[in-house]
Amino acid sequence: MTQTAHDTGTDTSNDTSKDTSNDKATAAASGMSATERFKTDKRAGSGVPKERVDLLAREVLDGIHATIRRHKVTYDEYNALKAWLIKVGDDGEWPLFLDVWVEHVIEEVATEHREGSKGTIEGPYYVPDAPEQGANGSVPMRPDEGGVQLTWTGQVTSTDGSPLGGAKVELWHADNDGFYSQFAPGLPEWNLRATFTTDDQGRFEIHTVRPAPYQIPTEGACGRLIDAAGWHAWRPAHLHVKVSAPGHELLTAQLYFPGDEHNDDDIASAVKPELLLAPQPTESGESVSYGFVLDPSQER
Repeated sequence: MTQTAHDTGTDTSNDTSKDTSNDKATAAASGMSATERFKTDKRAGSGVPKERVDLLAREVLDGIHATIRRHKVTYDEYNALKAWLIKVGDDGEWPLFLDVWVEHVIEEVATEHREGSKGTIEGPYYVPDAPEQGANGSVPMRPDEGGVQLTWTGQVTSTDGSPLGGAKVELWHADNDGFYSQFAPGLPEWNLRATFTTDDQGRFEIHTVRPAPYQIPTEGACGRLIDAAGWHAWRPAHLHVKVSAPGHELLTAQLYFPGDEHNDDDIASAVKPELLLAPQPTESGESVSYGFVLDPSQER
C-alpha cells in the first residue's frame, strides 16, 4: 500500500501543491509487487472439491444475477464493469481489491470459533522470514526513520493462562510516509520488518516507530472504484502482526491507535475495539502494553 505525497498522517488532503508523480509510479509498482508476492508465497486452493466450487460459484453468480435484476443494470453499466475488471488485472490490483473489500469477512468466518485474542486481516504486504531479533530488540530501520519512537511490551499466553515461551511475533508496518519495504522502491529490504521470539515466560519487548495513517493506491483500478462510488481511501495507522506457537492456531492481527479519524470508517473494515492500543508518553516517545492469547490447535 502507498499514499500520495501529502498523506503523512496529518489532514492535508486539500493540499494540491505537492508533486505526486513519483508516488504514482510507486503505487503502481506496489500493486504489481503484491500480485507477484502472492504468486510466490501463497498456495492456491487447488484441492477444493468440485462440489464446493460448484456451490460457491453458483451462489456468487446468483447474487450477481439478483443485483442485476433488482437494480435493472444497463448494458453501459455492464460494459463499464467489464472494462474495470480488466483494468484490475492489468494494474495488478486483485490482491489489493480482495484484501481491502473481501478479506475481513473471510477472517471473521475463519476465526469465529476462537476464545483467545481477536485478529483481523493480513493485507497484501506480508513477507515471511523477517530478521530475528530475539525477545527484546528493535526492528530494522533507517538512521533517520520518521515517526515517534514506540516501545511495545507484551506476553503471549495460551487460553488456559500458561505462558508460551518460544512463540513468534512477526511485525511489519508502513513507514511515516505510508510505504512498505519490498513493495516500494528506495527502502531497505527489511525496513520496519522483524521477527521476535518470546522468552520462557512468553514475554517480548519491541522497539519501533509509530506508523502514520495512509491512503491505499488511488491511481489504478481500485482508485477508480473509490472515485466512482464517492468513497474515501484512508486506512488508520496500524501495526501488523502474526503470532504463532507450537500446538496453537496462528493469530494474524493489526493494532490501531486511539483518536485516528478513520478508526470508525477504515476503507478495509478491519478495525475492532479489541485491537486498539493505549499509548503512554515517555521521555523518548511512547510505550504500549499489549499481549496475545492463542487458541490451542484443533481439527476443524
